[in-house]
Amino acid sequence: MDLKRIAKDTTKTLTSYLTYQAVRVVISQLDETEPKRAYWLHQFSAREKIQDGEAYMQALFRERQDLAFRILTVREHLANEIAEFLPEMLRSTVQQANMEQRRQQLERITQFELTTPISSPDSSEISNEEAYDESP
Repeated sequence: MDLKRIAKDTTKTLTSYLTYQAVRVVISQLDETEPKRAYWLHQFSAREKIQDGEAYMQALFRERQDLAFRILTVREHLANEIAEFLPEMLRSTVQQANMEQRRQQLERITQFELTTPISSPDSSEISNEEAYDESP
């Protein structure tokens, strides 16, 4: 298990998600003050792959540098705001989710076993009377 690679991949995913959230914030702000720019950014975001935050930002810089800088500022602000409590929240959320998955699996296993007919040890054996009761 390559923990450094996993951490790097997780950081990239989180950065892309923060880019997405920053775009949402900026579009919301622009809706109130400059609806035409909000519409343009919304259309641009639908056209470009926002799943890769860095590729999205590079494309945005080529088209509208002012909006790109604004999104970078909001993304950095979001990262700074969540950085303090994210590690503990992540750990506790994963622990709770794992516990819930284990509980559900245990319930499924238990329900399956309860609905399966239980055979007694004697029911599989033929009684002596039945064995000798094969007269023609």
